[in-house]
Amino acid sequence: MGRGPSIEARKNAEDARRGKIFTKIIREISVSARAGGGDPAANPRLRSAIDKALSANMSKDVIERAVKKATGELEGVEYEEIRYEGYAPGGVAVIVDCLTDNKVRTVADVRHAFGKFGGNLGTDGSVAFMFKKLGVLAFAAGDEDKITEAAIEAGADDVVAYPDDGSIEVLIAPENFAEVKSAMEKAGLKPDLAEVTMRADNDIAVEGETAQQVAKLLAWLEDMDDVQNVYSNADLGEDAYA
Repeated sequence: MGRGPSIEARKNAEDARRGKIFTKIIREISVSARAGGGDPAANPRLRSAIDKALSANMSKDVIERAVKKATGELEGVEYEEIRYEGYAPGGVAVIVDCLTDNKVRTVADVRHAFGKFGGNLGTDGSVAFMFKKLGVLAFAAGDEDKITEAAIEAGADDVVAYPDDGSIEVLIAPENFAEVKSAMEKAGLKPDLAEVTMRADNDIAVEGETAQQVAKLLAWLEDMDDVQNVYSNADLGEDAYA
């Protein structure tokens, strides 16, 4: 299975999107609460969204208001979950997860983005089979033995250490993510990043102008208000951002 972007790269990407992050988090809270109820103790997806909101320094009043709108206590907008799949230049597979109140607008915007950067939008299932959904707890560095022992005891599926930078990833089945994350934190092991994501089974290396086009497409999609998450199997070199 391909490794995701480095911790530093993901943090930098998060910082770049900070201006839009509240909008995306509020939508996730809204959909989570509407689907599974407004009690985070009984709704792991909502609990994860609230954790993300608090990490982004969102106030508890804003979070509570978003939950109340979703559960009908306050008037709010209903968002629909939609996934789009397609190919970027170089045969790179891309998954785009959206939350939208206007499906017609969103599909037009996503299709335009793919076309603008030399890709094409595909049909449902055209690339999803190349990816696996999993929870990831990422540690920039740390005691590998201690992290591994705690992770396995908590119910994680695997622990992967990367010798190039000393970082460690704990891989978890999505349904066990909240439980394992909580257990790790109680053991004094707070991850630098914690997320449920989609990882490709195999990455595709792209270089030069192709890599730059792929990078521009992914950045454009991530910047769209209706887009929550973008996943790809691209292995981009440093020249992608030249």
